[in-house]
Amino acid sequence: MEPSLVRSTLVLHAFLLALTVPGLAEDKKAATPPDKPKEAPVVPPHKGKSETIELFNGKNLEGWEGHADLWSVKDGVIVGKNVNEVKVSTYLLTKRKFTDFRLTATVKLVQSEMHSGIAHWGRNAPERGDKYTYAGHLVMFPSEWGLHDLFGRNNLKVDGAPAKAVGKQHDWNQLEILAQGNRLRVVVNGHLVVDWRDPEPERILEGPIGLQLHSNKVQQEVHFKDLSLTTFPEDRLMTLKTESKPTEKK
Repeated sequence: MEPSLVRSTLVLHAFLLALTVPGLAEDKKAATPPDKPKEAPVVPPHKGKSETIELFNGKNLEGWEGHADLWSVKDGVIVGKNVNEVKVSTYLLTKRKFTDFRLTATVKLVQSEMHSGIAHWGRNAPERGDKYTYAGHLVMFPSEWGLHDLFGRNNLKVDGAPAKAVGKQHDWNQLEILAQGNRLRVVVNGHLVVDWRDPEPERILEGPIGLQLHSNKVQQEVHFKDLSLTTFPEDRLMTLKTESKPTEKK
């Protein structure tokens, strides 16, 4: 038999073997290296007028909107509390919208083990089943510290361990959220626990700040106080403890 004919026959046999032996073709495909995670672009901070706003006046919910039966003010604290089932996570939303900001707040999960959070860079999404639900970014506390993309990418795969190490489950936690360009930093009780850039900055919207009361079949209660926001802030973390200051990423 001619050498060229032999080679053709061997190639044909190998092809038929790949089709008939279970898993052979799949194994070859599975051995292909996975795509690298998408590298986030660097979107610089937006420019605008910098002003500090007390989001909560300590007396009432002026400047906010949400379900009146779920949100109230008691002893200078915003209280989110449900008795009946909350079928879709609901939010107390600022009437004003923001892009770049520094938000400081003191927060506490009082009842239940379900996490709460502070939403931003998104929009009110009543088409999702609740008049005051939110589609966008969420800084979670304290049961599941981390970041979430509500009605989007879901878990943003940010390590929650650093926050869990310094956070408190049923006590007050001091939060600082610094949102600039597509960079988001979170400080918990004086420690930098998140420094992340969104690899898909087109998802970032000018939107309200939202305080979360999570969907749940059980009773839950969450408290918020000392809510202060600075628009278009300087690139500085205000609540970071001196001894825990890292070399910040650029």
